Amino acid sequence: MRIAYLSTFYPFRGGIAQFNALLYNQFLKQGHQTKAFTFTTQYPSILFPGETQFVKENDSAEVIDSQRILSTTNPLSWYKSAKIIKKYNPDLMIMKFWMPYFAPSLGFVAGKLKNHTKSISILDNVIPHEKKFFDKSLTKYFLSKNHAFIAMSEKVKNDLLQLEPKAKVQVLPHPLYNHFGEIIDKTQARDILGIDKNKKTILFFGFIREYKGLDLLIEAFDKLDDSYQLLIAGEVYGNFEKYNQIISKNKNKNNIHKFVRYISDDEVNKFFCAADVCILPYKSATQSGITGISYHFELPMIATATGGLPEIIHHNKTGFIIEKINSNAIADAIQKYFKNCDSEKLKENIRTLKKELSWEVFAEKIIEFATNL
Repeated sequence: MRIAYLSTFYPFRGGIAQFNALLYNQFLKQGHQTKAFTFTTQYPSILFPGETQFVKENDSAEVIDSQRILSTTNPLSWYKSAKIIKKYNPDLMIMKFWMPYFAPSLGFVAGKLKNHTKSISILDNVIPHEKKFFDKSLTKYFLSKNHAFIAMSEKVKNDLLQLEPKAKVQVLPHPLYNHFGEIIDKTQARDILGIDKNKKTILFFGFIREYKGLDLLIEAFDKLDDSYQLLIAGEVYGNFEKYNQIISKNKNKNNIHKFVRYISDDEVNKFFCAADVCILPYKSATQSGITGISYHFELPMIATATGGLPEIIHHNKTGFIIEKINSNAIADAIQKYFKNCDSEKLKENIRTLKKELSWEVFAEKIIEFATNL
């Protein structure tokens, strides 16, 4: 196929850009003529709560030769982008959708191409985690401009069908990230991070946002004994002061290690290899790219039973699922995990799952789906 891929690519950084780079490269490997198109302006600086949207000099990132054409803030660029992509004359346009902010610009481009090109959007979320009154109308506009969708979980599919009951959709779980380096020795990883080599180690990883429940995890950590340590690794969206206040009152505060910054790709393996378990104490979720990283490093997970997380984290097989979303339930699950789990058996199950969740299979299924539209 001749594919136009319109989404976040280098020089932008973060999980979405990483996802797109891996899928783009897989399309190329499978012989599809693929061109990447990305933003001139992704978010206005005033709306971006993190440190920077862009790859920094020392970051390790997949450099994709993308054409920067679309400004989400400039409707004139929407016309221009549609014209440029139409001239490329693709059989298929792929987009990634994760929040309503992108609905007007991406929806406009897809609408202008709808009579010429099949448009399939990969949906991370349909209903956003932080809801606003205009979300539904913007999202419905965007959805109406597509021919079909890839949902990253059954939860996302169900949310989609609430807004577009006749939507053509296929559920494909998140593939496993495979570009964060090799598994290294646990003791070596802990030594590099400067943490205790003998404590039971819990990892909270990724962008820190309200819905991810870090506050509940810190409160739960206060209920554990001194044999545990907690790694918090990731850039905060907003302000970390709220969490610092909770930590300051925690009896185990000396066992909480903060790496509150953007974690570059070449550092990721140190955190996952240092941990005994990765925890996702989310208050709401659809799916999470963190599961793909954790499985890549064969690290079991503990997660709340929200959204699509129980679809990918199989209770007592590849991790533990927490039925209630509160600090007591989280603390109890952590203790039961370390007391009862057979970590080697969980890792064996993860290795089996890794074979099913490859980028090769993911790309093949998208093409098969598009061909049959």
